[in-house]
Amino acid sequence: MEHKDIFEHALPAIESKRNEFRLYGYDTVQDEEIWTYCIRKRWRKKNVESMRIHEVINDILKLTPAEFMTYTQIEEQRESNWFSDLNSDELQLLLAPKSKTK
Repeated sequence: MEHKDIFEHALPAIESKRNEFRLYGYDTVQDEEIWTYCIRKRWRKKNVESMRIHEVINDILKLTPAEFMTYTQIEEQRESNWFSDLNSDELQLLLAPKSKTK
């Protein structure tokens, strides 16, 4: 099965997990985000297309809000550019090696 087909088969479990997250107050979580988490984190070393559908669904249903939120926070930190407000001169000054003073 292809990713798209597996997603379609797993969608009821994903929707169930999204609804569970909403009960815990995580109202902004989307189905695609749960799927992306599973692809990038849970199954990063697996060939998803060779997994059995019950393994896919089991992994989705085992997902805890804490695991998901930790992952999303780390991803946001990785993607953020802390120095985007600096121009090139300011960035160069910030990253320049310290000069030794006597």
